[in-house]
Amino acid sequence: MIVYQSLEFDLIVYAPYRSIEGFVNDMEEFCGTNDEQTQKLKDLQETARKEVDKIMLTDAPLLFPPGQMALAALRRANEVHGLIDFESYLKSILTRQRSAHTIPELTESLNAIDSWVLKFKFPTDKDMKHINRKLKSCLGHGSHDEKKREKKSKHRSHKSSNEVHN
Repeated sequence: MIVYQSLEFDLIVYAPYRSIEGFVNDMEEFCGTNDEQTQKLKDLQETARKEVDKIMLTDAPLLFPPGQMALAALRRANEVHGLIDFESYLKSILTRQRSAHTIPELTESLNAIDSWVLKFKFPTDKDMKHINRKLKSCLGHGSHDEKKREKKSKHRSHKSSNEVHN
């Protein structure tokens, strides 16, 4: 992480919340839903969002694309609600997309995401205080570096304006 900070490198992570919405809409078509099933799918979607909240606390967002994280969350939510045959749904997705991936490969990725969630332990209060201190320390250094940059840019702009006047 220190290397990333020194290089001023940012990691961008895309959350799978929109992917969940897309898959739920697709599931409606897959199931040919009625009003009762539509409500059950909304419940499934809400449970899946809670699963995504758990996934986002792990390293999975750095390792897996949003679509796979969404499918993992939906699979876990479907285990609770038992709404669709998830294996058949995965097969239908891969068939329609003519994907190069196979069901076992996709299932392996979904299992790996589940594994990250199961391994995650929420930090204790003591850990949170330690993390908070580190964060404040990092933010303090960052603002100090920013002040240096501002001074340099002001110095450069002042210098160049003096050169123009001469």
